[in-house]
Amino acid sequence: MEIILGKTAGFCYGVKRAVDEAKKEAEINTNIYCLGELVHNKNIIKDLEEKGIKFTNNIDEVQKRVIIRAHGASKDIYNQLEKRNVEIKDLTCPNVLKTHTIAEQYRDYNYFIILIGIKNHAEAIGTLSFCGKDSFLLQEKEDIKECLENIKKSKLNKILIMAQTTYNSKKFDDIVNILENELENKEIKIQKTICGATEVRQKETIEIAKNVDIMVIVGDKKSSNTNKLYDISKEICKRVIFAQNEGEIDLQDFSENDKIGVMAGASTPKEDIEKVIEKIRGKEICYI
Repeated sequence: MEIILGKTAGFCYGVKRAVDEAKKEAEINTNIYCLGELVHNKNIIKDLEEKGIKFTNNIDEVQKRVIIRAHGASKDIYNQLEKRNVEIKDLTCPNVLKTHTIAEQYRDYNYFIILIGIKNHAEAIGTLSFCGKDSFLLQEKEDIKECLENIKKSKLNKILIMAQTTYNSKKFDDIVNILENELENKEIKIQKTICGATEVRQKETIEIAKNVDIMVIVGDKKSSNTNKLYDISKEICKRVIFAQNEGEIDLQDFSENDKIGVMAGASTPKEDIEKVIEKIRGKEICYI
């Protein structure tokens, strides 16, 4: 048995920054709230709760100071907090904040904005709020017809296509190609706002999946970027396991002759990855 661990597996810069800063906040503030999960990882949330951070989806529960999670928040949330004079510790990923800025700029220049992302994901919901009324959140190819109808109703001739930072890079390119053909009479600008670290991690996952018998994806099931790694792996490798932790690893899924690839999402702590590997370890970890 051989285990190949991706070099890019685990925390990205934005998640590490958010977790580290949240821990510092917990040390100096005894009454600190976070709107929603800081990142999508149960172990991290549990640890921060033990340190005193209160997690809530109800803005009315927030008192003097609040953390904005790594996925960001909607424009309305910022406005409500400002009106109530609540101090904000904004731990939104810098790449997500950049998409907010881009959206506002193009909105002000009267562009119809197509945001390609996951409809129920916190980041996409937040980013869409900065796009203005002439916008559409497009998740799959099947949504294109409805999107085109909305563009027609808007009577706008300038279109911006952008992405949730953790969206599948290949799917984004495929959807953009279709939209360009459908909107050939429009002025189209494309901002591929997928995080660089996300793209690198997806590419590495592809390369590993091509060369192993089984892929193990480690991370929270609610994590968008981790789900993308799972989807990508399934397209290439016949045997793929999605495990949140070592408790979800069944050793009967492995054989002594297996070559195993391990990749983890951006919100997966190093210790979670190590525990999974320790459970299935046959040889020393090999990095490619």
